[in-house]
Amino acid sequence: MKRVTFRSKPWWSELLSVLRKAYNSALRSSKRDRFDASLLAAARAARSAYFKAIKKAKRAHWSSFLASATPQTVWTAKRFAVGRPPPRFPDLPGASTPPELNRALLDHFFPGEPAGFTDTILLPFRECIPLAPDEISRALARSSPLSAPGPDAIPNSVWKRVHRVAPHIIHDLLAPLVTYGSHPLTLKRADGIVLDKPGKPAYDSPSSFRVIVLLQTFSKILERIMNSRLSGVARATALLNPHQCGSLAGLSASDAVTTLTHEVKTLQMAGRKVSTLFLDIKGGFRQCQPLHPLRHA
Repeated sequence: MKRVTFRSKPWWSELLSVLRKAYNSALRSSKRDRFDASLLAAARAARSAYFKAIKKAKRAHWSSFLASATPQTVWTAKRFAVGRPPPRFPDLPGASTPPELNRALLDHFFPGEPAGFTDTILLPFRECIPLAPDEISRALARSSPLSAPGPDAIPNSVWKRVHRVAPHIIHDLLAPLVTYGSHPLTLKRADGIVLDKPGKPAYDSPSSFRVIVLLQTFSKILERIMNSRLSGVARATALLNPHQCGSLAGLSASDAVTTLTHEVKTLQMAGRKVSTLFLDIKGGFRQCQPLHPLRHA
């Protein structure tokens, strides 16, 4: 049995409890004497008042939720309003079996054969900064416990608990990789999940779908550490544009929108005409050669 909490019906109120009791009482009275028209009318009136109050409470709660929406909850409001569309299965011409569908989607999302890998002898970097335990802690702090794991099937919550109980385990595993500048192929394996794009007129083409890649959580820890180091070097050496906001700590899409709005208003106040050009470059990534483990993961 599911236990009812305040999250089950956040719009519920004491008035609804009173109306529900009155409706149930009137309903029981009408059932005891089915030939009494007054009791039947009273039960109908109590039922109408009860369900009208429920609709009014839901409407008031929804209005209050929208009025107090934040940038973090606005997408939740959108999901509640629009609803989740049913998932669509690919119906590709000439692909009737799962292996054929798999091959057709792979050829679309990852065209071309990946380049081969050659074995090399790794040497330690003398100028490499030793891995510090606080770097691992910061990387794990930015990891969501709800993020879906990859082929390793180990969620971030497990690594957080391991680091909290025995911090040396993750440090001893990652320190040699940082020192030698190596990212093993075993950590590059990933699971590809194909999702349908909403609003498409037909789903008989691979372009009506998109693929998301679920990387191994342990590999993400190493990538976050190196990303933090490279971001610091890029900022210190002025390799980034001053207006760069993506993939930088402390900056987000909101900062990019604010910067664009500021630039537009500044030029408009000077009496100039302003136009903005947005480029969609996601199609260019299809020409990139994927890693060998990703293609066969």
